[in-house]
Amino acid sequence: MAHEQHEQHEQHGQHGPGAGHGHAHGHGHGHGHDTEIDWAEMAPHLEAQAELFAPLYEKALSWLGKEVTEPGLIVDAGSGPGVVSCLFAEVFPGARVMAVDGSGPLLERARARAGRLGHADRFGTLTGELPGVLEELDYPADLIWAGRSLHHLGDQRAALAAFAERLAPGGTLAIMEGGLPSRFLPRDLGFGRPGLQARLDALEAEWFARMRADLPGAVEETEDWAALLSAAGLTHTRTRSFLLDLPAPASDRARAHIAASLDRLRDVFGDTLDADDRAVLDRLLDPQDPAGVHQRPDVFVLAAHSVHTAVKPVQ
Repeated sequence: MAHEQHEQHEQHGQHGPGAGHGHAHGHGHGHGHDTEIDWAEMAPHLEAQAELFAPLYEKALSWLGKEVTEPGLIVDAGSGPGVVSCLFAEVFPGARVMAVDGSGPLLERARARAGRLGHADRFGTLTGELPGVLEELDYPADLIWAGRSLHHLGDQRAALAAFAERLAPGGTLAIMEGGLPSRFLPRDLGFGRPGLQARLDALEAEWFARMRADLPGAVEETEDWAALLSAAGLTHTRTRSFLLDLPAPASDRARAHIAASLDRLRDVFGDTLDADDRAVLDRLLDPQDPAGVHQRPDVFVLAAHSVHTAVKPVQ
């Protein structure tokens, strides 16, 4: 299981099947609302979304750069195809970056990206399931980043404790969880019933709850991230949210992301949507329709992701 940036997935605030993570997150297979995610199949979408969301990640990493002093080892836990891992290598040029994921194919893409960008000499990968695979690290990390990956682990409290164990004294744990659902469309499209995205949000929230419940060892947890980080023995908890604002008229790359996200939502929820909403989605996704997302002038991308940090005490 890969976890990303799933820029993509994501918690309600973009963690549904149309969201991307980081691991921007995955989609069910077929129309049965399956919550299993094929990360290798999702790879191109994950990579494209993380690249589109790079301005948001750059803001978050710039903020982290003020919080963390010259880290020696940065671990991207649930790195997916490594877009954010490579951003860490750029922002912290003195650090070694370790991309960790359960998907070998995604880590192959991460290594290739690091090579293209000139980071190969200080970029490594580690394949295995979180959090246990972190025990294979040669030495403790100064910064562990879990970008929209924690919610793919059944016992989030136990995972945070395991992450904290692998931190060096004075090291920082940063998790990106929560925020706001992405918005692409005006409330009133000029056809169909207004508020389509709000109705899709409700379906995504239900899907996310099922995805969480289906995870091995799933434990219900109040998503008070500061309290959970404190329970893991960490201090100096902080939270900040970062905005991605790509206004209309959208670029071709933004339109491709919008279309891919809506297509996944149609794939997963098509049988649940009423006939009118299904027809609206079909029209939005028709490349030949002037009212579709490929052509209409008023589509945009607006999203907010939250980052929660805490520090391991120096004994």
